[in-house]
Amino acid sequence: MADLAGRDLITTQEWSVDELEAALRLARRFREKRRKNHVVPLLRDKTFFALFYASSTRTRAAFEAGMTYLGGHAQYIDASTTRLGAGEAVRDVAKMYERYGHGLGVRILDEIIDYVYGRGIAVVREYAKQANIPVINMACCTYHPTQGLADLMTLQDEFGAKKRKKYVIMWAYSKGFRGRCSVQEDALITTRFGYDVVLAHPEGFEIDDKIIATSSENAAASGGTFTVSHDLKTALEGADAIFARNWASKELLDIGASAFGKEREAELHARYKHWSLTEEALELANKQAIVVHVLPVLRGEEASDSVMDGTRSRIYPQAENGLYTKMAVLALTMGEKKRSR
Repeated sequence: MADLAGRDLITTQEWSVDELEAALRLARRFREKRRKNHVVPLLRDKTFFALFYASSTRTRAAFEAGMTYLGGHAQYIDASTTRLGAGEAVRDVAKMYERYGHGLGVRILDEIIDYVYGRGIAVVREYAKQANIPVINMACCTYHPTQGLADLMTLQDEFGAKKRKKYVIMWAYSKGFRGRCSVQEDALITTRFGYDVVLAHPEGFEIDDKIIATSSENAAASGGTFTVSHDLKTALEGADAIFARNWASKELLDIGASAFGKEREAELHARYKHWSLTEEALELANKQAIVVHVLPVLRGEEASDSVMDGTRSRIYPQAENGLYTKMAVLALTMGEKKRSR
């Protein structure tokens, strides 16, 4: 295995391609071993603290189950039950968990930061700065690295090592809204592995300019392409894989939901109800195109039930892959360092 012991994972962009490939190889080994009930307890007697400022369905379950399979223990901590809200410094909390356990995960995004872009990643990086144990970003306003790994693993399950497959990340209508961490993480990691990535969204829903620039640089280095489109029909034509997900407007994320107004945001989204992954929209893609989603999918809004439950949907294998990529990251970062000979 790659010698990643002690390393943080804040975004996949901060790991090399070789390191990401090592994580994916290990994730596939864990998938095979778990299905045969032969997972080696690589993290026996080790503790992972999972600090959740924001709610979770899959991320919490996968990290907890993953630590159990690896022989260790994941301790769920709801940040609202700690003294952080009473003014306790992140530094003091980080130093405490450093002495109690062997790894720390932090999840902070969306409502808990009033959707203000940049607030979540600043907190995650402060924990990483202060804690002398691996810190894993379990999703913030900017990145979601273990999700990105799971999404890439799912694409590779379908297409193997083939490059130049067209992967469309599309904005999709919803009455509500979310941040863009998964969208940005997917743009970053898939452009490093040779995909032709198209980011499709209405004007006003731009993602981080730095993510755009880095994704373009990634694509140039990997032999793929990265383009941005405001025309959904053109974007979907010939797609090999489609990820339809809603995210908030750039203006709201710049100033926060309280200042921008949720009703105003809902009115903006309502202009683009036709941005939805329906059977008709899917017909524009390749006949064998697959549909992926990080979940929760907002059914009847982002995508139709017939698409999400259809033969081309890979949402449940993708969610399962999230367990194995999280196990791989835990094992690699919390394992023992290699001894020099």
